Amino acid sequence: MITAIREVRRAKGLTLEDVSRRCDPPTTAQTIGRLETGTRTVSIGWLNRIAAALGVEASDLVTLPDRTDPPVAAILDDRGAHAPRRTTTVPPPQVAPGQIAITVAGGVGDYRTGDVIWCAMLAPADFATALNRDVLVPQPAGRFAFGRLVAVGGAVTLLPPNTGSQSLKIEDPGWLAVAVRLIRDL
Repeated sequence: MITAIREVRRAKGLTLEDVSRRCDPPTTAQTIGRLETGTRTVSIGWLNRIAAALGVEASDLVTLPDRTDPPVAAILDDRGAHAPRRTTTVPPPQVAPGQIAITVAGGVGDYRTGDVIWCAMLAPADFATALNRDVLVPQPAGRFAFGRLVAVGGAVTLLPPNTGSQSLKIEDPGWLAVAVRLIRDL
């Protein structure tokens, strides 16, 4: 099996020591290095441990023949655009369990026609984690509300993205979905 552990680790700016400490249970930097280079066989258990330590899916660490990861041509920071020091790639976005999407058919607020907003569904106990973020909230009769979550409690309060719109108060929604990724064609 060909892995992309090194590429993902470097793309995240982590050292072998960083990854070894983040593993559960912790391991040694030498072990991570051996797994990266293929001098030690990567089991499914190790793949899952390293993926959790890197904050990615295990599938992001495996190079599949039918998946092409785009190469990083430049890094943009406060110094401008410059070439990476090492050859690296980025994995394409993958849908996580519980994610839903919103397509933007007409520009509104910060969103443009053609945008796709990926959202992660949250249960009522987790609503507070989405404060001051854009959310989709179900309403009666198959309708939805979308806007910035500004208050939670028995009801949730949203500020719609339209300029001059009044806040919406929605009583006891069973779930809401918080925006986690914006896909935009340029």
